[in-house]
Amino acid sequence: QVQLVESGGGLVQPGGSLRLDCAASGLPLDYYALGWFRQAPGKEREGVSCISRSDGNTYYADSVKGRFTISRDNAKNMVYLQMNSLKPEDTAVYYCAADRVPYSQRKVVACVAAEFDYWGQGTQVTATS
Repeated sequence: QVQLVESGGGLVQPGGSLRLDCAASGLPLDYYALGWFRQAPGKEREGVSCISRSDGNTYYADSVKGRFTISRDNAKNMVYLQMNSLKPEDTAVYYCAADRVPYSQRKVVACVAAEFDYWGQGTQVTATS
């Protein structure tokens, strides 16, 4: 059974930091591109950051460039999102997701929600004073 379980969300003051963790089970991450998406109330789900199956190629939404960092540890079956300098507009439910990609696309990074096969249940991040 495939499971993605996020943790690390919470309440933080603007300017603060959080690290989101996503633990994967039932799928070998070596075969997957990985991503973090978020959805705020009344808004569509958006791609925040994604990382390719291999070579560590990354994508960041313009709104988070320079503040967020995605990383993966295939040996531990984990994916992380380090979030610094958080802003109120970062408030959302954050989801991790996995996209099975063929070997020929192992270096490609595309952060399109419809392409991702497996999703976690989400974790709430709230940046407010």
